[in-house]
Amino acid sequence: MGKIIVSGASGGFGHAAASKLLDMGCEVIALTRSPDKVADLAERGAEVRAADFDDLEGLTKAMEGGEKLLLISTLRVGERVEQHRNAVDAAKANGVKHVVYTSIVGGGLKDHPGVEQTDHYETERLIEESGLAYTHLRNSLYADAVATAMAIPALASGHKPENGGDGKVAMVARDDCVNVAVGVLTQDGHENKAYDVTGPEAMTIHRAVAMISDMAGKPIVVEDVDDEGMYQYFDSLGVARKASDIKPDGPIPWASEGMVTFGQSIREGFMDVVSDAVETITGRKPQSLKSVLEANKGAWPQ
Repeated sequence: MGKIIVSGASGGFGHAAASKLLDMGCEVIALTRSPDKVADLAERGAEVRAADFDDLEGLTKAMEGGEKLLLISTLRVGERVEQHRNAVDAAKANGVKHVVYTSIVGGGLKDHPGVEQTDHYETERLIEESGLAYTHLRNSLYADAVATAMAIPALASGHKPENGGDGKVAMVARDDCVNVAVGVLTQDGHENKAYDVTGPEAMTIHRAVAMISDMAGKPIVVEDVDDEGMYQYFDSLGVARKASDIKPDGPIPWASEGMVTFGQSIREGFMDVVSDAVETITGRKPQSLKSVLEANKGAWPQ
């Protein structure tokens, strides 16, 4: 097997994937804007290379010698398709044979309310049009995000505004998504396919919050709001509405547009998908939301 390029290697997903690939004896090219943050991967034999998705020339040089690419979607929701285009162009220029892309449930649908899904739809199309072999990993909502980014402020305030309504989503452990990506990169037969990668059970956000409340022994009132009410909540936290309004190096690196339209996509049924991809590809059943909550409970406010 040739060298596997892992983008975003200093991020949680990329670092975990690179580490697991090294455990398996794979040759890894780890791309990051912050090489000092992945010194541990370099010590274990990864080729760590500085790469910026806004710099096509530098990105092309950084991908030299790679055979497969794990393309982890960048963070600039609503503005990242050009970054992904640069990555695909750089891969193609270097003769990379297979691109494995971290998409999202619904990423294959053109008519979709979610800004995130729109980004992923356009990226999936440009990968397919490149002529390279591809695998789209359409990951569901991370259970880890529910257990931390959702649970911690909800427990601290005792309040959770929500625009997802009665829509359901099968929250999936990020580690299960990483293991699926590693499996696809190291197994045969996954070329030119798309997989929904989900947890074992679809549920409403209301039910997930009730589980958090019960486990913590603290009440949380979920307030159903419309999309504008959700925007106003994020406005009160100082979150920019659009990616173009994010302050460089500011305290909040994401925009509320992605979060609000994600809630809308849950409410309208676009995330109500349960698949067996985790077990089929990894040989292990997906982790439940409850198990992920238990693992993160130590970070919750007392």
